[in-house]
Amino acid sequence: MTKKLRIAFMGTPDFAVQALNALHAAGHEIVAVYSQPPRPAGRGHKLQPSPVHKRAEELGIPVRHPKSLKKSEQARADFKALNLDLAVVAAYGLILPKEVLEAPKYGCLNIHASLLPRWRGAAPIQRAIMAGDKESGICIMQMDEGLDTGDVLMRGVTPITPTMNASQLHDALAVQGAELIVKTLADIAEGRPPKPEKQATVDVTYAHMLEKEEGRIHWKDSAEEIERQIRALTPWPGAWCMLGQHRLKVLEAAIDRPHGVHGKPGHILDRHLVVACGEGSLLLRKIQPQDRKPMDGLSFMNGAHLNVGDWLT
Repeated sequence: MTKKLRIAFMGTPDFAVQALNALHAAGHEIVAVYSQPPRPAGRGHKLQPSPVHKRAEELGIPVRHPKSLKKSEQARADFKALNLDLAVVAAYGLILPKEVLEAPKYGCLNIHASLLPRWRGAAPIQRAIMAGDKESGICIMQMDEGLDTGDVLMRGVTPITPTMNASQLHDALAVQGAELIVKTLADIAEGRPPKPEKQATVDVTYAHMLEKEEGRIHWKDSAEEIERQIRALTPWPGAWCMLGQHRLKVLEAAIDRPHGVHGKPGHILDRHLVVACGEGSLLLRKIQPQDRKPMDGLSFMNGAHLNVGDWLT
């Protein structure tokens, strides 16, 4: 029978819930869950627990949400007092100081959603799609004090298909991350830990945090760039443009023509809502006008009484 480890789980968003569920199902002793504090959400701005916090409570696991581990001596002391074999971190959102990283017997392991050293940082899923990467994956990394610079213990590859958006890639990687962290902990518990792999020092890229402003479509960009932007920013912050004074959210698009310039950028080229780009043209398959439900391009053209030659900006 596989030895079970005494662990803490540190995570906040939906991405981390799969791993929490998997570790719980594997029978490890999860003595505490660390997550970001409840935040105001919804129309009433009531405090809402994070997805990980909520799931931990359902599983009967105590939840802690210190505002800082770096600045709070008490929070660090409380963490050390857990007497852990290991801590598992997945999109937690707080910096772990050296004192915390070294407290568990086997240190802290991070579930990172990229093929390190490519896309270190906060938004690896979206940046991979934006850049046109053909694959992504999960790295189980031994954490150190750097930004995703630690040794890789295990990795798995997931193809990025031509139509895959960030939501779909997120879900695929969440499942893969859960599988790999369970396998990693099983190997450690059985006394055959994975051999650490030093990260390469070349081809390092950084996945900077997403900004709302990145959703704005600039029609002077190529059709390929805009199509990737739309997929990468689904569901948040969403890609959008303007029709007059009204915002138009683009939920799904396909490249109509990848090359050549068939009109001035932003011009509508046909009734199915094909739009000219700086290079090539883009078919807007599904859009959502301001304060309305999503619809296909032809329905929008008819409902908004648009004509070929009208502009999107």
